[in-house]
Amino acid sequence: MASILDLLQTEMGQTLINGAAKKVNTTPDNTANVLSQAMPLILGAMQRNAKTPQGAASLSNALSDPKHNGSMLEMLDSLFGDGPGSPEELEQDGAGILKHVLGNKQSHVESAISTSSGVDAQSVAQIIKIAAPIIMGLLGKQKQEKQISKNGVGDLIGSVLGQSGDHDSSFLTTILDADGDGSMIDDVAGMVLGSNGKKKGLGGMLGGLFGK
Repeated sequence: MASILDLLQTEMGQTLINGAAKKVNTTPDNTANVLSQAMPLILGAMQRNAKTPQGAASLSNALSDPKHNGSMLEMLDSLFGDGPGSPEELEQDGAGILKHVLGNKQSHVESAISTSSGVDAQSVAQIIKIAAPIIMGLLGKQKQEKQISKNGVGDLIGSVLGQSGDHDSSFLTTILDADGDGSMIDDVAGMVLGSNGKKKGLGGMLGGLFGK
């Protein structure tokens, strides 16, 4: 299937970008820049969690929740408009997802993406809260359609990241644990900005997707 960054360039992706931009009061370009950095990072953190049996089972159960079955992907227009649901509901769900996936690293992730993208940290926090349930919906829909068991959740995430296996994910793994001590998203500032504080690494690689 298409990668998460390909998704952002589809009609659905543009609806997400424009809807989040309007909600957060940022420009679509800045919002796209934040999403292009945050969404692969969130997926990478999920993939790391899924490497343990307990983590895979937990994520598999979460993806089996009816609210993550992908139905919201068909409702983005109404979520950001006058239809059922609201961005606030997305943010509430997203807050719980991010707390589980990023843990106490969340504020550091938000700060690093803020520095890299030039978008204030509060807006970054709102954008990624909106994005997290979209990611879960995408994964949940694929899990249901392909009848993927908990043992296949890691590979499913890899396919959405545009990877084909452990070897291909080694680069992202290195980014998520820059000092190699096994702590998830350990060196976030270096991960997004690069060791000298300039925009490179994940921020430069993915932010460049939208000409930033």
